[in-house]
Amino acid sequence: MSTTGKVIKCKAAVLWELKKSFSIEEVEVAPPKTYEVRIKMVATGICRSDDHGVTGSLVTPLPVILGHEGAGIVESIGEGVTAVKPGDKVIPLFTPQCGKCAVCKHPEANFCMKNDLTKPRGTMQDGTTRFTCKGKPIHHFISTSTFSEYTVVDEISVVKIDAAAPLEKVCLVGCGFSTGFGSAVKVAKVTPGSTCAVFGLGGVGLSAVIGCKAAGAARIIAVDINKDKFAKAKEVGATECISPQDFQKPIHEVLKEMTGGGVDFSFEVIGRFETMMEALSCCHESYGTSVVVGVPPGSQNLSMNPMLLLTGRTWKGAIFGGFKSKDSIPRLVAEVMANKFPLDPLITHVLPFEKINEGFDLLRSGKSIRTILTF
Repeated sequence: MSTTGKVIKCKAAVLWELKKSFSIEEVEVAPPKTYEVRIKMVATGICRSDDHGVTGSLVTPLPVILGHEGAGIVESIGEGVTAVKPGDKVIPLFTPQCGKCAVCKHPEANFCMKNDLTKPRGTMQDGTTRFTCKGKPIHHFISTSTFSEYTVVDEISVVKIDAAAPLEKVCLVGCGFSTGFGSAVKVAKVTPGSTCAVFGLGGVGLSAVIGCKAAGAARIIAVDINKDKFAKAKEVGATECISPQDFQKPIHEVLKEMTGGGVDFSFEVIGRFETMMEALSCCHESYGTSVVVGVPPGSQNLSMNPMLLLTGRTWKGAIFGGFKSKDSIPRLVAEVMANKFPLDPLITHVLPFEKINEGFDLLRSGKSIRTILTF
């Protein structure tokens, strides 16, 4: 029986209050309006940014259906949609690509002005929501809301991928893999023979290591206080692994000594001010480049000595690895399917969607790299 044009009742993980567990609820998902797409989710990863939504350090209106790293199949489309059709395998885009704004038209920029990250409304582009639970409207999360059996996204926030793609793996291309990998190859533009340091060895950090290796870096030094992640880091390309807790001096001094003056490229993939400064300080004062990848704590500012930059360092950041989402995701998925990059080492746990709270416990305890929830 066709569900096109009808309200779908399904299960979703609703966050009613900050710092509380998710509640698996029956929600109503309205049909897509003009230029909108309704997706049947197949798999979604649990990303640290989702946890930032739970804690409130990534501000989003409540109640909300979180989740932004997913893959699914188009169930139905609204009027005027031409980018996808029912039955297409797709990845929702937390960084949309409208193709019309100044950012989308800029060859090097990717943070589309239609994004819902800088001033989160928690709605579709028309200012309304498609989710209802217990008679209350439920907010969307950064244009995606993948923690639901069905979700509705704007056409600018979805892209078609290869029909043969394994969705339970390539969902990682929707955030974690692309963010880390792109930070190395597109944002930092890591050069062959260079030395890199990666702070934080979660899914995004390991993807940055993969990117450094793909770009031809000669040394990739992985930095984390959790030594359980060192074996995985070496598996994907790290040449050395160090823990700041093993040294009496600041880790940036250790790295400068190890590299004869500082690394060429450093990546902060944790989201802590202290490590952002360490990552900046560890790169060479004359030509080092440091990239902020981790989401920093909300509503706080970082003070730093401008001399750290005056001597020639570059400090930069990017959303989604600097990739234009619609242009890049199908290509990245194709490269993953051609075994150019390994996604399997990033996936440590696969759980049924209903065990979402267990998945977040694994993330917070440091026991998982990426947990994939399947529907």
